[in-house]
Amino acid sequence: MPVERMVATPRGDARLLVRRAKRPIAMLVLTHGAGGGVDAPDLVRLARTLPQQDISVTLVEMPWRVAGKKIAPAPPVIDECYTAVLDSMRTRSPLVLGGRSAGARSACRIARDAGARGVLALSFPLHPPGRPEKSRLSELQQARVRTLVIQGENDPFGTPEEFPDDIDLTVVPAADHSLKVAKSAPLSQADALAVVLEATLEWVVREVSGNRNG
Repeated sequence: MPVERMVATPRGDARLLVRRAKRPIAMLVLTHGAGGGVDAPDLVRLARTLPQQDISVTLVEMPWRVAGKKIAPAPPVIDECYTAVLDSMRTRSPLVLGGRSAGARSACRIARDAGARGVLALSFPLHPPGRPEKSRLSELQQARVRTLVIQGENDPFGTPEEFPDDIDLTVVPAADHSLKVAKSAPLSQADALAVVLEATLEWVVREVSGNRNG
């Protein structure tokens, strides 16, 4: 079971769910998107499984979700809250910062200042649906640390083909922005989540923990 604690931010309390590995090679901190919470299936799968593979995981529920609000605030407020949470944490392990959707955007924006070794961007919203001209690629590149994007093949916020070739990208076949797949898809939902888990584990071990031999 995770250890739960509340952390004060300038915008109210955030809730942290912490699962520590016995011999951690990294601490992965993840937050949710603008319209969801830390109960997203991909976040839950990573949090439950990675500590068994020597990666500690902290899920961050932002203050507006803790307060019962469904609409996220402006990006600078998200960054302010995420930074306050990170300032409250103490870890000797390499820090990997991330999140899904709006949480991934925030992680990219603050990663360098937070001292993160890497960023895990789940379903990075490259642009609003149907508005490719409103690109957020600059935010992804702003991270300036090792970054892994895990993107659904059918994500309306940016399909894998829309990302530059130099982006470290893992594709979840037939998945949408929530990384969900239809019952008619060529792989099951469990298989889709396994892609997320395996890609994250391999990347953290290779690129972040310093163990480049696997």
